[in-house]
Amino acid sequence: MSTAASTTPTIDVEARRVPRLGGFNVTLLRIELKRMLRNRRTIVFTLLLPAFMALIFTGQSGSNDPAGSGNVAAYLLISIALYGAALTSAANGAMVALERATGWSRQLRLTPLNPVAYILVKATMALIMGGLAIAVVNAVGIWQGKADMSVGVWIGSALLALLCTVTFAALGVFVGYIVPGENAMQILGPGLAALSFLGGVFIPLENYTPVVRHIAYWTPMYGVSEIARAPLTHELPWYAIVNAVVWFGLFVAGAAWRMSKDTARV
Repeated sequence: MSTAASTTPTIDVEARRVPRLGGFNVTLLRIELKRMLRNRRTIVFTLLLPAFMALIFTGQSGSNDPAGSGNVAAYLLISIALYGAALTSAANGAMVALERATGWSRQLRLTPLNPVAYILVKATMALIMGGLAIAVVNAVGIWQGKADMSVGVWIGSALLALLCTVTFAALGVFVGYIVPGENAMQILGPGLAALSFLGGVFIPLENYTPVVRHIAYWTPMYGVSEIARAPLTHELPWYAIVNAVVWFGLFVAGAAWRMSKDTARV
């Protein structure tokens, strides 16, 4: 007579194969990309809002005034591309809030997906979505024909802006682990807009009062904006680089800290 123990299949734990690269693969990236593109809010932040801002701001009077090796329209176009990419990357990172609320993060924990691979997926998605936002803004700038800068400046500023978006992906993950559900973007959206105006993304710091200017030097948008516009302005203070590196480190550390603490609901 057979027993339940004899009919129950046994699993050799040591024989289980760990996925290559910890589970980081093209299929997972494709799934994440589809999830992002199906979100209407993502489409608005990625495509419509930056494009609308590029059309409005670069077409204002004074846009043909010189700025660096180009004009004011080019200055604003780079700034708007950076802002759109930062907002998009932060929104991508903040998706962890919805993933936690819907139980998707718990499901991922049941798979062999390595946490490092999960972080790499988020970083890669941030670069993809940020690159899409930058491409849309630059396409609008080319179509409008107001921005005056060389091809090298155009490409260089776009690549630097894309590199800086990883900082805001980490910020999005950090906020996503602190704020529940859809409230994450309700904080990140207005917050990044305020930091952008305060950090000199849209308005040169020379137009601010000395007090506001000194506050701007400490904001997370100051360093990345100076880096992104460096090919145009040919100016990059050392403290702008320090600002960008420090804020990147703080956001990454904060995201890693909250991920390590997130055990109860995930």
